[in-house]
Amino acid sequence: MHYKFSKRIKNLKPSAIREIFKYAADPSVVSLSAGNPSPEAFAAEQISAICADIFRNRPIDALQYSITEGYTPLREHLRGYMKQSHNVGRDFDDVLITSGGQQAIELAAKVLCDEGDVVVCEDPSFVGSLNSFRSIGANLTGVPVEPDGISIAGLERALSENPRAKIIYTIPNFQNPSGITMSLEKRRAMYELAQKYGVLILEDNPYGDLRYSGKNIPSIKSFDEDGLVIYCGSFSKVIAPGIRVGYAVAPVEIMKKMVVAKQGEDVHANILAQMICHEFMTKYDFSENLRNLRRLYSAKAQLARELLEEYVVPGGVTYHPVEGGLFIWCTLPQEVDMPAFCTRAVKDYKVAVVPGTAFLPDESKPSQCFRINFTAPTDEKLEEGIRRLGRAVSCK
Repeated sequence: MHYKFSKRIKNLKPSAIREIFKYAADPSVVSLSAGNPSPEAFAAEQISAICADIFRNRPIDALQYSITEGYTPLREHLRGYMKQSHNVGRDFDDVLITSGGQQAIELAAKVLCDEGDVVVCEDPSFVGSLNSFRSIGANLTGVPVEPDGISIAGLERALSENPRAKIIYTIPNFQNPSGITMSLEKRRAMYELAQKYGVLILEDNPYGDLRYSGKNIPSIKSFDEDGLVIYCGSFSKVIAPGIRVGYAVAPVEIMKKMVVAKQGEDVHANILAQMICHEFMTKYDFSENLRNLRRLYSAKAQLARELLEEYVVPGGVTYHPVEGGLFIWCTLPQEVDMPAFCTRAVKDYKVAVVPGTAFLPDESKPSQCFRINFTAPTDEKLEEGIRRLGRAVSCK
């Protein structure tokens, strides 16, 4: 049988990260490739108690169909929480609960972009979002990321050269994969360009609560008075990724279309998981949970920096310092073949990292970079993995 795939899917490639996971499944391989939180980050006892209470007192609420927009108590709590804690949400906005932050991004693109429309995004950027944009037939235009965020000159050039641009996609806090945080000045400049060119901003902020040094910077959505910003958040990094609960805050007119699109995908996000998130936020000390996560990741980030300086930097590798999030973006010396290095690292030295080409809007471009995750491995595994990485670098 010859299978004829749709145009929107036949050219999509498997995620390089998922391909690396195949090697990482080997118990002899130290994986620095996953985007996973630390196992120490999960409040398993509290979540177990929440589940027991739900099934003891409200089992039908968790097991029955519900509304597409999401579990009403969680939506209402998020509406107040986001406004009070982050100044996110205006009278013209609404909240939608999604199956992870990834679905919020995919739904926004689906309702706004026709095939051939342009999504302007950071270069590099999150591969999951890039593939969502590709899957709906959007064209990607990448804009280089500088030490303080996206190039504003490059962004304006991309917008002026692409009249079919519909969305600017950005991860302003501890960007995946670069770890870079966009300055307040650039956030305001991006908003002004969105006003000027009549495009929307898709602000993806799964890591914003995980700042462990430096000062908080207001989100772009916090100064949205014109209905130009769709804000995407997630509980994956602050409660647990396996529960697959995310959310979007967006103008009502856009939200209505996202709800219709979601009905065709999964009817509604998992209700038990939404109830868990609501109970965890309202009956436990959510702020203390965030403080614990920041302390945990601050220590792991410091350890990763010390290990990189000891084992990897002497081989000519550079990296960008981070103030939060889960990732460090490393750059190899110019003479090193990056894809070959990543393959050699996992096959010969048993340490897995993600090649930088996985994160490029233009998949044909070269990259000298690779991404490491320092949160998922134990401290002992992290040390062993970076030591192996150093050996791989020294044998370039």
